[in-house]
Amino acid sequence: MEKNTLPAYVTPRLKDNPNFLELSYGELEERNLTIRKERASGKTQEHFRKKFLETLEKEPGIKAVTVCFSDMEGKLHMLDYNKKYLLDSYGNLTFDGSSIRGFTAQKSSDLRLALDWSTFRWLPSDIFGHGKVILFANVCNQDGTPYHGDYRSNLVGLAENLKKKQGYVINVAPEIEGFLLAGENAEQVFDEKTGFELASKGGYFNALPQDSLRQFIDRLAEATRALAFENEKDHPEVAPSQFETNYKYTDVVEASDQILLYKVLARQIAKNFGSTACFLPKPIMKINGSGMHTNISLSKNGKNLFYDKNGKYHFSRNGHDFLTGILYFANDLCLAINSSVNAYRRLDPRFEAPNEIKVSPSDRGAMIRIPIGNEKSARIEVRTVAPDANPYLCYFLLIKAGLKGMNAKAPEKKTYYGLYDKPVKKLPGHIYEAIAAFKKSDFIAKTLGEENRDKFLALKEAAAGRCARELGTRVKAGEVWYHHEVTNQVLWNKF
Repeated sequence: MEKNTLPAYVTPRLKDNPNFLELSYGELEERNLTIRKERASGKTQEHFRKKFLETLEKEPGIKAVTVCFSDMEGKLHMLDYNKKYLLDSYGNLTFDGSSIRGFTAQKSSDLRLALDWSTFRWLPSDIFGHGKVILFANVCNQDGTPYHGDYRSNLVGLAENLKKKQGYVINVAPEIEGFLLAGENAEQVFDEKTGFELASKGGYFNALPQDSLRQFIDRLAEATRALAFENEKDHPEVAPSQFETNYKYTDVVEASDQILLYKVLARQIAKNFGSTACFLPKPIMKINGSGMHTNISLSKNGKNLFYDKNGKYHFSRNGHDFLTGILYFANDLCLAINSSVNAYRRLDPRFEAPNEIKVSPSDRGAMIRIPIGNEKSARIEVRTVAPDANPYLCYFLLIKAGLKGMNAKAPEKKTYYGLYDKPVKKLPGHIYEAIAAFKKSDFIAKTLGEENRDKFLALKEAAAGRCARELGTRVKAGEVWYHHEVTNQVLWNKF
């Protein structure tokens, strides 16, 4: 009888071991980095499909595949498929779209999931459970075409078209801030009379090594390294009990996937500590809120299109045109990049609020900053993005607005740059202003399509309608309970 030989990337120690897969963090990082390098080298979906079907068939330690996708608001949904079932049925994965807020109506509820095989990752068992791997999926209609309300699909299409037609690669690095709150499920049981309790008093760069905040950050950093985020630094942020982990630039779709994975990791690790990782932009008054500063650059044939050694701030005309497009459509974009009632508390100018529609190399009140850079690192930093934004929708619109500025003809370009001749304006101060700007925007209607615009508006108006119109000086229960990353049927029905 011929001996069954396992591929090199399958765990040898599990050949005769009935237990499910449990890899060390070092092994996870090594395997996931190998996959990431293959993605970066341009390997095809077919390459990854064949490779990972073989892995699933021959790796005895894998019991299930976690398949995840995002809804229109950016909430991550995960479902586990039994390995044997997925091997037989991966081309026919369906779910009830009417149960996902903002997706299909009940009369046409069935939607499909198309696996993105290049997103395969080995998972840490202490966070996700033993014997699991993960894949992202794009949402499709019943006939297999991309579902227009799935912004991962839309972003994938945009990135592929830009690469194919113009040779552009969009590079993104987000800086995701959050708070570590005392107690499990702190958001779901929030009481506005008492507010949130911080898990730690540690702050910017000065938490003690064994402080609960520092221990949480260490564990989060270990998990992101294991998933091949290629960490750069991690630290407590300015506010007490606030955290941030920075990792390597990557293409815009992978960057968006990593944002959702990052938040899942943070939430589960915090829960393991008996705490809550919170990504509300401003959960606590009188201290700094949380942002998701987004660094963006465009490259072509390996060359950074935003760098010019002779340009102002060593920045190219392409870069200036791109950021001017974003500034020109700033009010139109605001609801997509600050998509919750709570986000408008963060835009308070008393707390380093990036709410001024301008660009600056140093003023942190500016919507866009041009950091010090060279031919590799030249980029823009969009400081207004909130950590609870749907990254796929957010980046889709930012890129579309930036390209409008880059590709504009002379008369239109003059109009865009005309904003610099006017007094500096501020972004909307509450969600109702942002909703009004989004609703009347021709740019939004043409870019998203009227149906998607109206669906997104309906979701935001429903949440806003359950919250106090005036923000006031105290975080209200409604803006926490009905927040799209927090709410569920039980909370939604408490209104």
